[in-house]
Amino acid sequence: MTDLTTTRLVAMFSSLNFKDSAERAVAAFCQTLLALVGTDGAGMLEVGIGDALQASAVAGVLSIVKSYAAIKGPIGGANPSMTNLDETP
Repeated sequence: MTDLTTTRLVAMFSSLNFKDSAERAVAAFCQTLLALVGTDGAGMLEVGIGDALQASAVAGVLSIVKSYAAIKGPIGGANPSMTNLDETP
């Protein structure tokens, strides 16, 4: 294994990565749920709460998949972000 592969593998199973991925998944779930319930309340769409919860759950799962794809992908580094930007100024 190369050093980059080892770094990505270690990063994938770090507690920081789990926290980052969970935060993104919860945010995706909540955003999708609020968008669907809000458009239903405004009369733009007719979406039942069950359908809204299902769509929100799918959004959360896809967020987790994207987080891990970012680590394994050609652009991603050792974090769940697709941009791989350094957070230090």
